[in-house]
Formats: sequence, structure tokens, C-alpha cells
Amino acid sequence: MTDEHAIVIVGASLAGAKAAEALRTEGFTGRVLLCGEEPERPYERPPLSKGYLRGEDGSDKVFVHDKTFYDSVGIDLRLSCRVEAIEPAEQQVTLAGGERIGYDELLLTTGATPRRLRLPGADLAGVHYLRNLTDSDHLREAIQAAGRIVVIGGGWIGCEVAASARQLGAEVAMVEVSELPLQRVLGPELGAFYRDVHADAGVELHLGIGVEALRGSGSVEEVVLADATVLAAPVVAVGVGVSPRTELADAAGLTLDNGVVTDEYLSTSAAGIYAAGDVAAAWHPVLGRRIRLEHWSSALNQGPAAAANMLADIGGAKGKQPYTKIPYFFSDQYDVGMEYSGLASSWDRIVYRGDPATRQFIAFWLADGRVQAGMNVNVWDVAGPIADIVATRQTVDAGDLADPDVDLVQLADKLAAAGG
Repeated sequence: MTDEHAIVIVGASLAGAKAAEALRTEGFTGRVLLCGEEPERPYERPPLSKGYLRGEDGSDKVFVHDKTFYDSVGIDLRLSCRVEAIEPAEQQVTLAGGERIGYDELLLTTGATPRRLRLPGADLAGVHYLRNLTDSDHLREAIQAAGRIVVIGGGWIGCEVAASARQLGAEVAMVEVSELPLQRVLGPELGAFYRDVHADAGVELHLGIGVEALRGSGSVEEVVLADATVLAAPVVAVGVGVSPRTELADAAGLTLDNGVVTDEYLSTSAAGIYAAGDVAAAWHPVLGRRIRLEHWSSALNQGPAAAANMLADIGGAKGKQPYTKIPYFFSDQYDVGMEYSGLASSWDRIVYRGDPATRQFIAFWLADGRVQAGMNVNVWDVAGPIADIVATRQTVDAGDLADPDVDLVQLADKLAAAGG
């Protein structure tokens, strides 16, 4: 790990920034180039639909590091910097403008981009997508000026924007093609819980129906639903998912499958190239499947994990380690805070510790007696043991999960011991 080595990180995101930090923390003294398209230094995205959108958190609270950090540790942070091509055989990248830079290891942290509506009127002014600081600034200003918004999409972003808009005092209508918000992730029982949360907050819900068109003279004025219902819409926010930014990886010949495919070490199909964060479709050795996660915690943790494994490639003292952290994300909507640990794509039972009607409970998704995921709602300091329970992959007594007198830390330890 001499000064002669160079590591290039494509994407000045949370994952990229934490990877760069980890390289220096681990003692790497070579060149670190962190290249990002945005004009802002790396920042965290969760506040963009929550406290930052509401104006409660200033920009100083969203940046990953203070503005002096990168120079102080010798990280070459280039903003408004676009990588045009990656050439794995030559181990170099080409920047916009033609500069070519060689690397020993490269990390892709290019993130994801919001899916766009493909409907009549989708290109009208006043239609907002939320991905960066400027998007959040513009959306806040529009909500405050108009006092009403239609949110298209009932996933996490849509629900959080709807909640923030209500907290800003705006009238809010939410349109979701599924029968319930968050149904794809949480299923019908917990989707109904969040439906009620938003209904109680005064959100006008249009569920189980799609959007036919947006209408307006230059700027959006109405949203037309598939049943011909017309919603007044001086502002529209769209949250219908994101797509991983794989253009560079594709052009470089890397293997793709709903993201850049990696092994358990976050290494791609090309030697010396890794991927982390939203763009990485990584094999998870504990869960036994490939997953791509669009969550803050993955960016936070995968970046440093990839950095450590890159260092191992070029002679670091530590060997490569698989990425085994259990998926985790959180959401705050009104006075309902939650943390979700695990990944339940299918289940045969949900066990509750506490009553959802009180908005203070834990839900466990089980399949064949094994906990696939757990969600704690307004119950704190339990996400760690829930993740540990998921990681054991052991069958568990549903009564133990439901009983508030059974300590979750002790239960996780018991299950781990049973698994050897």
C-alpha cells in the first residue's frame, strides 16, 4: 500500500465518501480520487424527504464530512466531475474533457436515479422528483407556495413526502396503484397500518388506482386518475421507485442483474473493480441470495467494506472479508418512527409484540418458523437484537417473540447458540 497505488471512487455519495474515509483510516497513503457529478460535497439522502424537506434541518446536518475534511486527509474530491468511461483492461477512467486517470482499484458508488413517469403531461413544470439537495429545496418552496400537493406513489419516499407536506400545513392527496401504501414491502397488514397513519393525518388517499395523465397549461394543474377522477394538483411529487445507475458498468462490460453484480466481497466481474450502495447487487452469504438495497445503511456500511477489500487486493495486512450485515432501514412519518431489520420477500406469518393500534409495537415476519425481518415502531434500542435474530436463521418460538418479558438480546444469544 505504497504512495504509488491509486484508488478511484466513481460517485461522491455517502458510500463513496465513507469508502474514501475508510481508506485513510486503514492507513492507505496512495492517491484517492473521489469523483462526483453534483456540485455539492457528499451528503446523506434520508433527510431530503424528512427534516431537510420540512426546513427543520439545515444543510450543515446532511453533509457526510465538513468541508475541510477531504483536503485534510489528502482525498482528491472532484465535484461537478463526470466519468465518461471505465476501461478495465487498461485500468483507467476517462473524465469529461478527456483526462485519463489510471487506477489500481476502482469502486463504483454511482447510486440510483428516480424512475420517471411516462404519461401525457409528465414533462409539465411543477412535477418534482426527489433525489438531491436542489430537488428537496425546490419541492419545499413549491409546497409552501401552493399549499397543496399530489404525491404519486405510496412507497417510502412517497409516504415520507406526504407526511412532511402535511407537517408543513399543505393539503395532500396520495395516489398509489396498490391497494395499500407500502404493501409491496410490508404486506397488507402493515400496509393497512400506514394507510391509517396517513388517513388520520388528513391525507386524501386514492389507493388501488393508477394515473392516466397530468394536465395543465405550461405547469401542472390536475392529475387525472384511471377512473376519470380529477385531482387539483398545483404541485406533483413522484415517488415510483429508482433504477440503479449502471451505464458506466454496462459500457465497461461488467455483469449486470438489477444493478452491478458482485460477490460477497462486493467485487464485480472485472478484476479490481468493486461496487457498493444502491448500485450493487451483492451476494449476501447469510441470507443466501443476491440483493440490492436502496437504503442509507447499505451505503454507510458497504463503502468501508469495499474499501477494506480493495486494500487487501493491493497488499493490505488484512484479508478480504465478506459483507454480512443484515439489511436495515428506518422511516419517520409524523410521530411514527420505525426501524426495519432483515429482508422479508415472502412469509407465512406475522407475529406482534404489542398492539399496532397503540402505534408502539414490534412486528416479526416469519417463514417456516424463521424470522425473515422485524420492524420496531416507536420502540427503541431493539434493532440490533432483531438483526441478530434474523442472522441466526434458526426456528423460533412465536410465543417468545410476542412476549414482552422475553429479552430479545437473550433470545438472539439462545438462537445463535442453538445454531452452533
